Amino acid sequence: MSLQLYSYQEGILAQLRAGFASGHRSQILVAPTGAGKTEMAIALLEATRVKGNRSAMVLDRIVLCDQTSARLQKYGIDHGVIQSGHWRYRPYEPIQICSAQTLEKRGHFPGLKLLIVDEAHQTREMMKHFIKNNPDVRVVGLTATPFTKGLGATYTNVVSSVTTAELVRLGRLAPLRVFIAKEIDMTGAKKVAGEWAQDEVTTRGMKITGDIVAEWVKKTHEVFGGPRKTVVFCSGVAHGADLAQQFAAAGYNFVSLSYNDDDQFKADAIAEFSKAETTIHGLIATDILTKGFDVSDVMIGISARPFSKSLSSHIQQMGRVMRSHPGKEFALWLDHSGNYLRFQDDWDDVFDNGINELDDGREKTKKELTQNEKEAAKCPACAHVWPGGADTCPCCGFVRARRTDITAVPGELQELAANAEKQKKQEWLSQFVGFAIEKNRKPGWAAYLFEDKFGQLPKGGLPDPAEPSPEVRRWIKSNFIRKAKGKQKEAA
Repeated sequence: MSLQLYSYQEGILAQLRAGFASGHRSQILVAPTGAGKTEMAIALLEATRVKGNRSAMVLDRIVLCDQTSARLQKYGIDHGVIQSGHWRYRPYEPIQICSAQTLEKRGHFPGLKLLIVDEAHQTREMMKHFIKNNPDVRVVGLTATPFTKGLGATYTNVVSSVTTAELVRLGRLAPLRVFIAKEIDMTGAKKVAGEWAQDEVTTRGMKITGDIVAEWVKKTHEVFGGPRKTVVFCSGVAHGADLAQQFAAAGYNFVSLSYNDDDQFKADAIAEFSKAETTIHGLIATDILTKGFDVSDVMIGISARPFSKSLSSHIQQMGRVMRSHPGKEFALWLDHSGNYLRFQDDWDDVFDNGINELDDGREKTKKELTQNEKEAAKCPACAHVWPGGADTCPCCGFVRARRTDITAVPGELQELAANAEKQKKQEWLSQFVGFAIEKNRKPGWAAYLFEDKFGQLPKGGLPDPAEPSPEVRRWIKSNFIRKAKGKQKEAA
């Protein structure tokens, strides 16, 4: 089977080559989970081999080396795996696969021209030193979540030209249907470095194990008519074991995986789960399933591991259930952690606009929503998340009434609609002015943003500035990206 790339993948590789040509030695390729980063990496490895040069791909775990080796073998590309006793140990091959741990032990990689670093957001000191001390090696880091502090010191250029929204439209990813379920209560829990302590998360997660199982049974039957493949992100090893027991008591086979299990057991469980006619209804783990887990017919994800600030982990987890599969129109996301609402603004921005710069500012403790805000964010009938600005639930069709002090008769509807539109434009203009002042630009710059948004310049003078809302900020960022891409196409 020969390697065939999609047009957007070819475009990303062209951007990487242009980056190298302009002097960037170390670049980071940012693309959503499911965009085919491994395929793009393989294309780079093969292109380097064709030119007579050596290349290597470094992965975070040994099991991922085997997965990548299998992918290369599928495409008929010769390579070696640098691992003691590995059946594919072929140091003479120009393409090599190895784990970060192996590279740490070796400390060097002679004759290398290209190094690809998987999961580049998980910075290892060894990797940073290797990149710094080998200036003749070109480096490409791969990640879906480049939010780690200090990445900019290692990678000087960000290459990203496809968003999650675009991949959903292309059918390369499945959209999520999100339900807000009973939440693990983290009120007053202690934190370590801004994140909730592991023992607190585990203890509190176990208090709602029964609710997690009951909600899954309810939703999988309501939506699919029976059990469907599921991955559960639990709060700890003990929580995972407790969940497996209670799923079993309900008549379902869920297997809990943890660092306590040997690699062969985990590999065998994932292999069985990957089968179309598997005997396993679901896998449960804390972190194991967030890296390199590629089972595309998973239909349900359960979030039961609260994060206070780790947007990266939240996005990586959702990506595990969004992979496309024949007949898969959507995936369910059952949120018991509070993560979806906690990170919703950031996730909406990443979903629509992608990531075009290294921004470690996203990884900070999020403000907790009040109970009223949480209730207002979901449908009171089915608990599906309300889409922005909508009054009808896309899942069950429930229509919520908007509170208003205005009483209108039919003849006044047109006038009220016009007034509402005028007020909306005025609010946006005020926030554009606030944004201009925030960026040390002249207030008049807001008029051009207004024209881009509404197709006309504002009438009259500029209003007083207002704090830009997350929605306005997302639109401004998206507008900047759209214009930049337009200029790139014109230049080409």
